[in-house]
Amino acid sequence: MLVVEVKRAIFPIGQGIQQALDYAEMLDAPFAASCNGKGFLLHDRTGMGLPTERELGMDEFPGFEDLWFVYQQWKGIDSQPQRELLAQPYHTDGSGKEPRYYQQVAINRTIEAVARGRQRILLVMATGTGKTYTAFQIIWRLWKAKKKKHILFLADRNILIDQTIQQDFAPFGEVMHKIGNRTVERRYEVYLSLYQAVTGREEWKQIYRQFPPDFFDLVVIDECHRGSAAEDSAWREVLDYFHQATHLGLTATPKEKHPTKGESLVEDPEYNLKYFGNPIYTYSLRQGIEDGFLAPYKVIRVVTDVDALGYTPEIGKVDRDGQLVEQRQYNTKDFDRTLVLTQRTELVARRVWEYLKATDPMAKTIVFCDDQPHAERMRQALVNLIPEAAANRRYVVRITGDDKEGQAQLGYFIDNDEPYPVIATTSRLLSTGVDAKTCKLIVLDQTINSMTQFKQILGRGTRIREDYNKLYFTIMDFKNATRLFQDPEFDGEPVAVYEPCPDEPVIPPEDLTITDNAGDAGDPSGLDTEAEPSQLTDSDFASTRIREATGQQRYTIDDVRVRTAVERSQYLDANGRLVTEDYRVLLRNEIRKTLRREFASLADFLRRWTGAERKQAVLDELAEQGVPIEVLREAVPNGEGLDAFDLVAHIAFDQPTLSRRERAENVRKRNYFGKYGADARAVLHALLDKYADHGIADIEDPKVLELPPFDRVGSKTRIRRGIFGGADKFSEALTELERQLYRDSA
Repeated sequence: MLVVEVKRAIFPIGQGIQQALDYAEMLDAPFAASCNGKGFLLHDRTGMGLPTERELGMDEFPGFEDLWFVYQQWKGIDSQPQRELLAQPYHTDGSGKEPRYYQQVAINRTIEAVARGRQRILLVMATGTGKTYTAFQIIWRLWKAKKKKHILFLADRNILIDQTIQQDFAPFGEVMHKIGNRTVERRYEVYLSLYQAVTGREEWKQIYRQFPPDFFDLVVIDECHRGSAAEDSAWREVLDYFHQATHLGLTATPKEKHPTKGESLVEDPEYNLKYFGNPIYTYSLRQGIEDGFLAPYKVIRVVTDVDALGYTPEIGKVDRDGQLVEQRQYNTKDFDRTLVLTQRTELVARRVWEYLKATDPMAKTIVFCDDQPHAERMRQALVNLIPEAAANRRYVVRITGDDKEGQAQLGYFIDNDEPYPVIATTSRLLSTGVDAKTCKLIVLDQTINSMTQFKQILGRGTRIREDYNKLYFTIMDFKNATRLFQDPEFDGEPVAVYEPCPDEPVIPPEDLTITDNAGDAGDPSGLDTEAEPSQLTDSDFASTRIREATGQQRYTIDDVRVRTAVERSQYLDANGRLVTEDYRVLLRNEIRKTLRREFASLADFLRRWTGAERKQAVLDELAEQGVPIEVLREAVPNGEGLDAFDLVAHIAFDQPTLSRRERAENVRKRNYFGKYGADARAVLHALLDKYADHGIADIEDPKVLELPPFDRVGSKTRIRRGIFGGADKFSEALTELERQLYRDSA
């Protein structure tokens, strides 16, 4: 209830109050105090007492009963049964294990919510922070207090249920039962079940209906982001049937929408916030790393030449099966889905084994692939590289939804004391829920656009195990999935980023050491990760060309050479910013040649750039030639902060560069804005800010006026017509703004 920060007598009485308030907020304590040995400064966070802060003598500090009375009012506890429920102790086993501070906050808030009669509760806790143990303590206290007599714990994967029974829920002993074999027994008190074990399209499979609707007092839904609360899901039928019970959802990645002004949408049926309401407590990945409960991570980024520049087959190119390959440009999103480049797969496998050989050949490793056939190709490539894999079939295994032999190895893979399997290739089966505490290397050779999926995959490595020398883990990224670190809503920066070139070791240099700074950040949700792709038959694997769901052919080409293209070493500075230490692009000459084919001279480039009504048209032309803006940014140190104009002029014609922010500041220094009114000047200044942050394409996008801060000025129509006098006038002002941005260069 109270946090006291004590300072020496030489300090003022309030010297420690801000520190105490920080701790009080973390611990969910209603009171914070600072003491210098002469008196107290007491801060009441409940807002129920006046004044909020008051000085007290050493003998005037309020007693427990006084603070407890205010605490109950603050939490809405006003009856004796509620007080007794709050007083129910945690489970202890004599080992000294007890909930961590954030788990205590989550447990207490849930107990308090139940005491107040809340029926739908959501807890958001980062993967690896002990959601299941937290759920156990919640259930234990409610069960021991006889507030909840029959509890149902739901999950969607068998291994999650088995892990829970054997580990966190073990103290329930004989009162616990796993529902299976389509049979129901009512003599237990704590039930655990797969959704699939109690549901089905046929009525006889819906065995949950054999329980009375009011049988369960509490239903706990593990990993509730995976569709359990969706209105049209079979799983939702179970929740609706037991609607009288309290429903507690657990997730690391709630589906959430952020509209223009930033508030959460609770009314959108696509997101489970509509079902549970806003979370009563959130403990993030960043908090877990900063507190030392989650493992920090290094990132090794490897970009191949075909990923950097794309691959266009020559006319008449046929694949391994003699199929004519469609002539177009293929890039990262196509590789291993539409087009398989065998040598690219071999390069990825070679880099992975190079890292393991140099660090720990027995380090548990998960390789995430695009689909099940890709996971099998990767397994084969690794087996062909690793000497021990020739004699030990369990050194490298594929664990996917269609492979029963591989799935049989999953329990051994996650067992801390089982050395084999060492490497598991997968697509989605290992992306969520599986508790691989000793996983030290995560390889991303999968196209990932979903922040939910990205954070769940990272969660496979975040557990710390000092007894197994697991203090951090490494991510090797081959498909630029780690670009999601830069998303403003990603929560938890890497501690180091390193991109090796072909003739350098894949091991980061010693100066890229783990620091105490985990970085700052804050999840746009995309694809869900609830299951493996639909199972494939043996005939699917017999041919290297398979029909995708879209009907598109898959080609396999063996004779395209693939090389590493980009090397970048980065580290986090004291402010949590990624700083480039060394940068080399091995294909810079190829990029330069492509640009010079497009622009005959600097004068030609300047003419076309200044003559384009909108600069995006020039960027689109470059992308068609295989040089998108992303490749240009990779080709120059700190290219993320440069304008497309500067990138082209510098790479192709050796011109000096200005950052976007420098260009924007140069415009502000001129008297260019004087001819506009106050509102128009505010809009143009905001456009300059957008340009400095994101580039020319953003301010040319018509939707930019719908975003902050423009939405505070008025609607898009009001800005164009009311402030600038019409759409044409606004367009003229935008063109003039662009002319000012490039005036000194053109």
